[in-house]
Amino acid sequence: MDFRRLQLLLALSRLGSMRAVADEHHLTTSTVSAQIAALTRETGVQLIEPEGRRVRLTPAGRRLADHAVTILAAVDRARLDLDADADPAGTVRIGGFATGIRVSLLPIVTDFRTRLPQVDFVISEYEPVEAFRLLTADDLDLALTYDYNLAPASPGPLLETVPLWSIRWGLGVPTDTGRTSTALGDYAAQTWIVNSRNTADEDAVRTLASLSGFTPRIAHQIDSLDLVEELITAGYGVGLLPIERPTAAGVTVLPLTDPDVVLTAYAVTRIGRADWPPLRAVLDAMRPPPGPPLPRPGWPRPEAARPG
Repeated sequence: MDFRRLQLLLALSRLGSMRAVADEHHLTTSTVSAQIAALTRETGVQLIEPEGRRVRLTPAGRRLADHAVTILAAVDRARLDLDADADPAGTVRIGGFATGIRVSLLPIVTDFRTRLPQVDFVISEYEPVEAFRLLTADDLDLALTYDYNLAPASPGPLLETVPLWSIRWGLGVPTDTGRTSTALGDYAAQTWIVNSRNTADEDAVRTLASLSGFTPRIAHQIDSLDLVEELITAGYGVGLLPIERPTAAGVTVLPLTDPDVVLTAYAVTRIGRADWPPLRAVLDAMRPPPGPPLPRPGWPRPEAARPG
């Protein structure tokens, strides 16, 4: 069985059309169709069936796609094992959320310049859903992502995660209101601010509000925490903010309990790729020591954003 055909079947299970698979793998649609047909002959079972103008995997095709995850990961591991002891060298493509890059990656970049100069980095900022998609398409080697205990992420079967650190979040409110209540129901009439590029913040807010017996009125979607603070001080709403992050004047972050709100950061890779020497070196440098609870670093605030 040609593992390259398994790659195409797995891509088809994810993308749902021959044309999309062809575009992703830089092939013609007829080539993809011919390879899937050849895989059908090799297995002796029908793997796809028409669904309108698209195709979908049959139950047998879905089972083979599930096996393909394990098979292709084993192929990757075998390739890496041929030279697993080589000195780390190469370019590691990393994408992630801004604070994950600041906390977990930038100290490593500085260290590697001296200790492992043959390892280079290409760094891009992405929210978790974007990073998961790029990892699955093999356009990233490593993603730095996050989720909340109230809104767990779903990376997908091709990906594996390593928890790196965690931090508590609270409710950001204007300081001049004098409010100190941590009862979320007291803020039911407020407008709420959530993230613009990831649904985790909104999912966490809606879960918190549901537990307190109200539906939040979400009006603003903002990616920058600095801008979230500015909206809060201007009286445009309230929103979740990390407790350990220094805030601008005019913003107070109230702790939340019952339940706590905890953000956890992760290093995410494709299954079977973590033994590639440069990537393994990066993961080893990021990975927290076994045994103790996850570290809780202070949330960095760029110097340029500090109030004067």
